[in-house]
Amino acid sequence: MSMFPASSIPGADRTDRWVRADRDRLLHPNLPRSRTDRIVMVEGRGCHVRDSSGREYLDAAAVLGMMQVGHGRPEIAEAAAAQMGALECFHLWESMSNDQAIELAVRLTDLAPPGLERVFFTSGGAEGNEIALRMARYFHYREDRPERTWILSRKTAYHGIGYGSGSVSGLPVYHEGFGPPMPHVHHLTAPDPYHRETYGGEDVTEFCLRELRETVERIGPDRIAAMIGEPVMSVGGAVVPPPDYWPRVAELLRSHGILLIFDEVVTGYGRTGHWFAAEHFGVTPDILVSAKGITSGYIPHGAVLVTEEVAAAVSGSTGFPIGFTYTGHPTACAVALANLDIIERENLLDNATKTGGHLADRLAPLRDLPVVGDIRQIGLMVGVELVADRTTRAPLPTGTAPVAQALREDEGIILRGNPRSLLINPPLVMDRSTADELADGLFSVLASVKPDGRIRCS
Repeated sequence: MSMFPASSIPGADRTDRWVRADRDRLLHPNLPRSRTDRIVMVEGRGCHVRDSSGREYLDAAAVLGMMQVGHGRPEIAEAAAAQMGALECFHLWESMSNDQAIELAVRLTDLAPPGLERVFFTSGGAEGNEIALRMARYFHYREDRPERTWILSRKTAYHGIGYGSGSVSGLPVYHEGFGPPMPHVHHLTAPDPYHRETYGGEDVTEFCLRELRETVERIGPDRIAAMIGEPVMSVGGAVVPPPDYWPRVAELLRSHGILLIFDEVVTGYGRTGHWFAAEHFGVTPDILVSAKGITSGYIPHGAVLVTEEVAAAVSGSTGFPIGFTYTGHPTACAVALANLDIIERENLLDNATKTGGHLADRLAPLRDLPVVGDIRQIGLMVGVELVADRTTRAPLPTGTAPVAQALREDEGIILRGNPRSLLINPPLVMDRSTADELADGLFSVLASVKPDGRIRCS
């Protein structure tokens, strides 16, 4: 049964005008110029959205992994309107502040892992990672260690598309054709237990720790500022590392005075069943980057949380010299506070764990399909890796894009895919019946996928 009123469908004439204008005026990420198809979204409620033609979809991607509280929450709209009526915008430059930024900073440091006591606000995840990289280098500079400029990251990592954040991202598409990246960046092997062939028979954590030790020794521990990593790799395929990976990485880094940056842009605010995935691994980083779920995407916003040690060094006697126009935007902060209220009031962290577990159980039979190599789940974060051969674990030659397209067109399910995996990050308000809808749709499509990537006609 539809949750959208029939009267709200815009009509064919308006839809056609929007589609023509989109083709003529907009540049889309990842859209070849030859493609002319467009889907114009106009409404959202809970886990579902509707396009301008009236078709409804299950948003199993939470837009881009950020819609924690679901679409269409009036409480958030009301909070934004109230704040706009009081003080719509102000900044945090020098000694200026605003009440909403202060309230949100207190709230976040109360929710964060112990030790993260200061907050720097941004407008999103890539901005946050840019700030984290600058802070890491600046921290050592202010501590009279200016030679510490190297950043360690990981292959297949995604940290954004800014100059620094794109440079530490480990996917080739963000480097090819864009000229020289930021210097002094080294990418390590990511821990991926499914692809054990990567590690030559060695234990995954042992391999990664040995490689990290050798890299630190080769570059020189006194030249490395920080290592950045997603606690659970999102765009890389919801890759959950072995339980001992992050504790041992953190211990090694700290023994050399190297800062640890956690990119929790996707994993923060309940996605993994914890406020932050750092809690799942029992590790407190020196710098934690968050965005997306902080406002459930209702307004762009982000927050970088740091230890008192880092904050004291980078602010010092002259202050941290970097800031954004929208740092601490009061309307964005008010929306974030309303969003966090909903997450707490509706126990969405607990729901992520329970509904995520139910979804994992429902997806388990997919493992019997010849094209399903692995299913990874933590909270409401799931990766389904598709393979052409389950023995070699070779990916589908077509990648996952045709499968994602079939899911959208045939089953009305929207999710994302990387070359190997389908990425499932639904809103944290998802219930068991909606999880069943998702699982049924996935089985229906994946059962028809051939090892060459083609999809059998029903």
